[in-house]
Amino acid sequence: MQLKEIKNIFHAELDTLYPIEEVDSFFYWMISHYLGLERFVLAIEPNLTITKEEEQPLFEGLSQLKLEIPIQYIIGETEFLGLKFSVNENVLIPRPETEELVRWMIQEISKQKSKCRILDVGTGSGCIAVSLAKNLPEAQVYALDVSKNALEVAIVNAEINEVNINFIEANIMELESLGDKFDVIVSNPPYVRELEKEEMKTNVLNNEPELALFVSNENPLQFYKAIVQFAKINLNESGVLYFEINQYLGEETKQLLLEENFSEIELRKDIYGNDRMLKGTKMEHN
Repeated sequence: MQLKEIKNIFHAELDTLYPIEEVDSFFYWMISHYLGLERFVLAIEPNLTITKEEEQPLFEGLSQLKLEIPIQYIIGETEFLGLKFSVNENVLIPRPETEELVRWMIQEISKQKSKCRILDVGTGSGCIAVSLAKNLPEAQVYALDVSKNALEVAIVNAEINEVNINFIEANIMELESLGDKFDVIVSNPPYVRELEKEEMKTNVLNNEPELALFVSNENPLQFYKAIVQFAKINLNESGVLYFEINQYLGEETKQLLLEENFSEIELRKDIYGNDRMLKGTKMEHN
């Protein structure tokens, strides 16, 4: 079959479910992943024909897209800060907002030009820890998660990107100390309240791990409270705590740091203008 015909089939089957540009993106992503073809191939060879064998993964992928399974899970990978990451249903698909947080951290930590110890709490796919280790080769990076399955994915991603990370299976809600202290602690914990589910796309709700996404309406900051308490004990003096946060709870999350005597607190917006990142420094005798 001609490749352009398959592209037309993608649009005929998917245009009622997704924006047209997104369907184009799905098609090009799949021909790149499965066939090694560049997205401009049809401009150069408009009548390019592929074999039945080559068609098969494209049509299998199309069937999964019709079920609103995220493309990243279908092809088993995604990009984050220009690095390749393996993903599956045990981990969240990394978001552009998290890239902003990591860029901010790299910029800040690079200024110190010193070796530092960094802990990523709730590492999931390992996108934060791996990206920090890749961009800050002097740093010692540790990554913690309660999910054994998530850690297996993160370990693969450390190998793919050729970085050394110390992985720890533990529940931050029950953890007091890891022995040695850290210069930086970062976390993108679960922060979506049950009441916000209706704002979310079906493909996220039906496929991404609930454990990594949702918190109760009654206690939406439970993970932040636990991590702040952990940071008080496990951060070095003048150590820095970074969070990705719920856009609707920026001031409330900032208040947690104020109440625990963190200083130099900075609440930052993401590219969409939403409160999304928070930073605080541990004061002496905190």
